[in-house]
Amino acid sequence: MKYTYWMVFVVLIKNRVAMFALSQKKHGISFFFFFFCEWKCIISKVVTLLVERGLTEQTHHHFVKNMFIRPNDSDTTDKKPDFTVFNCWNMVDEDWKKHGLNSEVFVTFNLEKKIALIGGAWYGGEMKKGIFSMMHYWLPMEHCLSMHCSANIGEKGDTCLFFGLSGTGKTTLSTDPKRRLIGDDEHGWDDEGIFNFEGGCYAKTSKLSRSTEPEIYDAIRFNSLLENVWVDPLTRDPDYFNLSITENGRVSYPIEHIQNREPSLSGNHPNYIIFLCADAFGVLPPIAKLSPGQAMYHFVSGYTAKVAGTERGIKEPVPNFSSCYGAAFLTLHPLEYAKLLKEKLEKHKADCYLVNTGWTGGPYGVGQRMGIKDTRACLDAIFDGSIKKSKFRKDDTFLFEVPESLSGVDPKILNPKNTWTDKEKYDQEYKKLAKRFADNIALYAQGNVNQYKGCGPI
Repeated sequence: MKYTYWMVFVVLIKNRVAMFALSQKKHGISFFFFFFCEWKCIISKVVTLLVERGLTEQTHHHFVKNMFIRPNDSDTTDKKPDFTVFNCWNMVDEDWKKHGLNSEVFVTFNLEKKIALIGGAWYGGEMKKGIFSMMHYWLPMEHCLSMHCSANIGEKGDTCLFFGLSGTGKTTLSTDPKRRLIGDDEHGWDDEGIFNFEGGCYAKTSKLSRSTEPEIYDAIRFNSLLENVWVDPLTRDPDYFNLSITENGRVSYPIEHIQNREPSLSGNHPNYIIFLCADAFGVLPPIAKLSPGQAMYHFVSGYTAKVAGTERGIKEPVPNFSSCYGAAFLTLHPLEYAKLLKEKLEKHKADCYLVNTGWTGGPYGVGQRMGIKDTRACLDAIFDGSIKKSKFRKDDTFLFEVPESLSGVDPKILNPKNTWTDKEKYDQEYKKLAKRFADNIALYAQGNVNQYKGCGPI
């Protein structure tokens, strides 16, 4: 496909679909389910899911029922699907090395045939993110920006987007008792405003408690689906602080489980855009104001950091630059999405901010995670407009503007260097991170890095 950015894995897909069909002749298809991704009828996509019979069939069916937009009584199953997903969770690719894959587990797409095949993966997120990748292909052709972000809306109709990678706080921060949730992960932005692709939420459960995240905690009830969460064998009660299975415990639930939600799953053109990162090096401030050019710089960069427990083999923090805060899901070149965002920012004039939910007082292992109360206070200052009354200092290298004080925020953490005992060590980490930003943005400068002059390290 000439428009695609990454190469689509087509690993004998015709033969594999045939294998799937033969296995279903023998064992029978357990579930056939059709659903919608995206609520607007003009570009709504009908997707069918076929799940291989066995141990996880009901789990996968329930997952997509929770996560996608469910048909109503007026919808019929005779609609021709735009895309079909075959979930062969019990089938692996024994010749994966020959086929150039990383393991026997595979997720393959054929854009021309409009099918995807999942093999050997029990993880429900593969179905969700697979369709998300397709939305990244379809929507830009309609001049609609597809986005890896959460969104909420205030009482006055003011809309906010939260871009961010896994673990940065998209779900937590957009689920706000003072604002209605539009969606927690996947959205589009067209000429009318923003809208949710999905009908459910997929929240991390690591160290979840009612005291820190009451809306998400209370959303876990009948119809929710816990995934990779430790459960007491006697009481059957989940323990969200027991991370022996994985740090990436999840729960899927219908968005109706959130009491303070926006029923239309849509909102006006954004008033605010938040770029979330979890800086594990303890360098970045908890909040910084961005110019439109700086917003584009950070959108293309898509920075966060991976820490121990997020992926196998990670012992120390690792910088992670993921274009558009979702490189794994992009089917077009990142700059195609950047062009769309630039057009919309120029037209609708959203206020943009970088919000760091990572570490303060030192890097991961030395400092501590930014307190959620401080982060929410930063967001409240954006929403109530009080941040605009603050005095700002301009960062010498990153060039964004940092408020010197905000109501409800410890002023010490607004200047990260002040929280470090070893100031010389901070300066070293600061320079290292700036160089990483510069090296990364050069990959997308198309030979003209000066286009980002004044936007960040180059």
